[in-house]
Amino acid sequence: MNKIALITGATAGFGKAISERLASEGYDVIITGRREERLQTLKQTLEQQYGVRVWPLAFDVRRYNEAEAAIHSLPADLQEIDVLVNNAGLAVGLAPIHEGTIDDWERMIDTNIKGLLYMTRLITPGMVARKRGHIINLGSIAGREVYPNGNVYCATKHAVGALSQAMRIDLLPYGIKTTLIAPGFAETEFSLVRFKGDEARAAKVYEGMQPLVADDIADAVAYVLSAPDHVDLQDILIMPKVQANGTLFHREKY
Repeated sequence: MNKIALITGATAGFGKAISERLASEGYDVIITGRREERLQTLKQTLEQQYGVRVWPLAFDVRRYNEAEAAIHSLPADLQEIDVLVNNAGLAVGLAPIHEGTIDDWERMIDTNIKGLLYMTRLITPGMVARKRGHIINLGSIAGREVYPNGNVYCATKHAVGALSQAMRIDLLPYGIKTTLIAPGFAETEFSLVRFKGDEARAAKVYEGMQPLVADDIADAVAYVLSAPDHVDLQDILIMPKVQANGTLFHREKY
């Protein structure tokens, strides 16, 4: 029987790449996101290419009632989830604290922190009962450093780091691993969302450099899951080689 992985935010970026990689590794995957059409397309692709079972769940992780109903709707043979990848997250806006937009703040807090908490609360009781499981949380370099105008986004990713440590402590008696993967600059839909669809502004973020791509993070997830049962890769920072920290880059391509 295949292991089962649930990946949030699977319609694009890291989540889509992780879903593809785990399906290629023989996992049955539960893919979640708000864009149902993209989920259905991904389901068809993965089932055709890898012959695994793919179950799409369209809901918003910010709304606990939706998340709860979606998880409870899973068929019995997909309820014993082995791996939870808390990937859903976003940055919206880039403004100093005194000019921040409240709606932007709430979207980031509700998605990056509360969405992760909701999914963890729904999935971990089963892992505890079975005394096995692995939680992978997608953090960020922004969870280790604070950069200008990144205030609330950085705060949410610091929270992801703290929650990852807390999960590791609380779930220790039950044989459940917790891994935090923190990427640096990565070219996905991240900047397009941050700048609210401004493609020209988003493109400038990566000018003159080779950032990470989604497959780099999917490779890391696969590597983490390939470790022996007694090994827990707890905290991984992944940067493109042109990035030294949260604010220092070399923008001339090699």
